[in-house]
Amino acid sequence: MNTFPEARPAPSAPDRRMPALALLSLLQFLIAIDVTVVNVALPSIGAQFGTPTASLSWVVTGYTLVGGGLLLLGGRVTDLLGRRRMFLLGAALFALASLAAGLAPNLPTLVGARFAQGAGEALASPAAMSLIALLFPGPAERAKALGVWGAISSGGLVVGVLLSGVVTQLLHWRWIFGINVPLTAAVLLLAPKLVPADAPRPRAGRLDLPGAALLTAGPLSLVYGVLESAPVALAAGVLLLAAFVLVEARTPSPLVPLSFFAHRTRAVANGATVLLSAALSTAFFLLTLYLQDVVGLSPLQAGLAFLPFCAVVLAAVSLASRLIAALGVRSTALVGLACTAAGLGWLARVPEQGGYLVDVLPGMTGVAAGMGIGLLGLQNAALHGVTEDDAGTAAGVQRSVDQLGGSLGLAVLVGVAAGGAGVDGFRNAFFYALIGVAVAAAGLLLAGRGAPRGGTARGGGAARDGGAADAAAEAPLET
Repeated sequence: MNTFPEARPAPSAPDRRMPALALLSLLQFLIAIDVTVVNVALPSIGAQFGTPTASLSWVVTGYTLVGGGLLLLGGRVTDLLGRRRMFLLGAALFALASLAAGLAPNLPTLVGARFAQGAGEALASPAAMSLIALLFPGPAERAKALGVWGAISSGGLVVGVLLSGVVTQLLHWRWIFGINVPLTAAVLLLAPKLVPADAPRPRAGRLDLPGAALLTAGPLSLVYGVLESAPVALAAGVLLLAAFVLVEARTPSPLVPLSFFAHRTRAVANGATVLLSAALSTAFFLLTLYLQDVVGLSPLQAGLAFLPFCAVVLAAVSLASRLIAALGVRSTALVGLACTAAGLGWLARVPEQGGYLVDVLPGMTGVAAGMGIGLLGLQNAALHGVTEDDAGTAAGVQRSVDQLGGSLGLAVLVGVAAGGAGVDGFRNAFFYALIGVAVAAAGLLLAGRGAPRGGTARGGGAARDGGAADAAAEAPLET
């Protein structure tokens, strides 16, 4: 079977590819903003609905858990029913859910709207990711395009924190959701003109709805068990995930065939993404708290304090595409993991009375560099060697493990932080996140041992530039 880049030529004229990339990135920017945009607004939401802040955790985690749990289904639907079609459907659902969140009369309605936002992301995000891979079929140009998409997405996480403080303070918390509506409407109007139409699909296929339900319910149960210290919920989550594996092994049309992970690049890259995402989500969340509770910054000042983080992420993503061309995927991912580990090591020593410039900024810089370099390297590895038939599935798997890893890791490590005394809890959480990153790096190193190197020149050769599926299988992490 031909590799994905050779499946067909780019389906859009070159002069329209960059506007299409900008449009796809805009929606991903809005999706990323909504991961963090509620953090600073939670006290205002709780005050309006008469709900303690502690009870609002599902407003944050529900979005990423439902989105992550359904991303595999979204990737599969994308492969079966068409990429542009699912991108438009996901964008429309995201816009309607954002409107419902902004108008929510009570907390249950708001949480339900957040779940629906996650479902919209689950359709739009893998569709956009696979559309980018089709628009930019060459390995080098694909790395650059995914780098732009990833940088804009990462920037959205930081903008969300700043936007939350500004909008909540100057307008009203409802507008943090309302601003999505006109921007997403613009995406819906322009996408049919810029994004290539779907190619005819040879067969409709079937959807694994039981698998999607189990993959969504399992992590939800696990996070509930962690947050509420409920052993029954934890056990139920483990059983639901075990049932998911059994369903995937036996169903004739699995959500993701287990053989998909026989490709060592995909298995290792996605496993490392879980650990890296857990560390990054935890660092981001705890730094927001540390800056306000210990350093003494206001919510708006705390948001502004993340501007260097955003700048470093953008610079790191730009550097990452060059590193991939020069060093290969595995070495680039290891550089990113090393940067993350250095940043977490610095943050693991935060003092009781810390300052921003000395105690936070150096560690924040390392984590930001690791985010831009490491995630892009792993993202390229997770998409390596995919075909026209499973591009959406590969994108869905990568995005799913990214979000589920971040959500589960955040629940566990924030629990570690809460279990400590004051700043000791922050230090413990950063330290355990550092261990997770080290495990991911060790996995990448062990996976590459003994693998033949396909290319003889740096930046050349099939195994190094991703030009052939057989090379990808033989030298999985040297691409």
